[in-house]
This record gives sequence, C-alpha cells and structure tokens, in this order.
Amino acid sequence: MLGNNFFGNFDLASAAIWLFYLFFALLVYYLQTENMREGYPLEDDDGNVAPNQGPFPVPSDKTFHLPHGRGDVTVPSGQRGDRADLALERTSVAAGSPYMPTGDPMVDGVGPAAWAPRNDHPELDAHGHVKIKPMSAMPDFHVSAGTDPRGKAVVSGDGEVIGRVTDMWVDVPEQMVRFLTIDVNPEGSGKLRLIPMNFAKIKKNRVDVRSIYSDHFDGIPTIASADQVTLLEEEKIMAYFGGGTLYADARRAEPVV
Repeated sequence: MLGNNFFGNFDLASAAIWLFYLFFALLVYYLQTENMREGYPLEDDDGNVAPNQGPFPVPSDKTFHLPHGRGDVTVPSGQRGDRADLALERTSVAAGSPYMPTGDPMVDGVGPAAWAPRNDHPELDAHGHVKIKPMSAMPDFHVSAGTDPRGKAVVSGDGEVIGRVTDMWVDVPEQMVRFLTIDVNPEGSGKLRLIPMNFAKIKKNRVDVRSIYSDHFDGIPTIASADQVTLLEEEKIMAYFGGGTLYADARRAEPVV
C-alpha cells in the first residue's frame, strides 16, 4: 500500500513512523517508572516527602519472590527505611547545605564511612552456596600467582605493625580474594579482624593498610561467624575503611597546597 494515501498525505509509511513514536514513548514511560521502584517517593534533607517527585508517577507495588527461600520483597512501598538519628548536623538552613559529623564519624557510620542497611545474610551464588569463604576452609584453593600475604606483618597508615595476616577470604565463583584476616596483635592474640583486599597493598615483606591508623584496628566491625560474612557485615567493614581515608587523620580533611 505504499504510495496509497489513507487520507490527505497520511499513508502506510506515516502510520508506521507514528506507531514507532508511540511505542518508543510508552517504552520510555515504562522503563522510567520501573526505575522508580527504589528510592521513591523522594524526600528532602529533613526526611519529609519532597514536593517535587518528577514528571512520572510512582509505580504501583510489585512483589518479587527472592531465590533460595529468602522470602519476598514488595517495592516501592515495602522498601527498608533509611537509617535514622544519624550523628550529623546541617551547616546551614539553605536546602542542599552539607552536613557535618557531630561525633566520631567512623564509629557513627556517616559521611565517607556511611553504610546502608543491607540484608544480614551472606551473598549466595546461582546454586545457593555461600560465595565468600575463608581459604583455610577450602583445601582445593591455593595461591597460584603473586605474593601470598599469609604470615606477613600488617603495617597501618601511621607506620605501626599491628598484626599479621592469618587467612584470606575468597569469592569462590569469581576466584578472587575479597578480604584478609588479620590477628590484631604481632604476637598473635586471637583477636581477628577483616581487611578489604582493595584497601591492602601486599609487598614482599609486609601488607600496608594506609586508610586507617593503628588505634583504629580494634574498632573494625566484627563478623558473627568464623566461616561466612554477611552483606551487612561487608557493608560496615568497607565503610569503616573507606571512612578512614578521610577521618583517620584530621589533616586529611584539610586542603593540600
């Protein structure tokens, strides 16, 4: 029917292009509203519902069945609430003004040390097995390349030897080291903590951890089980070391000239 007009100048080609425009507009609307299942409705700095929610409406509830018997989650109404009563204060009454910590930000978990309330259970692989495990519990795993950090001294950001590496935690499906286990005592006291691998620099004779100082290692969040780490525990540990990159030394918050 190309070349045959339905009415006026409107033919099959015109119908096709307008149908495509309509389809594309509906696709954008669908994708945008599905993207609003997390973090909506928007809130202002004080935790109240923001007056401007954007041009698209918040989608209706949808329930997702989680794998491996971990229940259901309904969004957007069933979202976990944000952390409340944070040790922060606003620096100005103007909207968008920065907040400053009122206590110890690394302990309070604010600013760069902030953490999200993730689920307190370990991450699983596609088969329902725990992903991150200590290498000492997996005899089939060994260090095939690079320097094995086990047994090496751990040196903090202020140059103090605070312990030794006793184990490594491996992401089994990815075959990558995620954490190092350290005994926070050079003589080996049995006080164990986890160091995220991306905050450790392995050298020939030691492991450097520059983000935090020696007096911060006792404050590293602990784990409840000796053979697994939960998503919430991972979040808190990573946040602690991330916060140390700014808060471990007051001079780190000052400008560099």
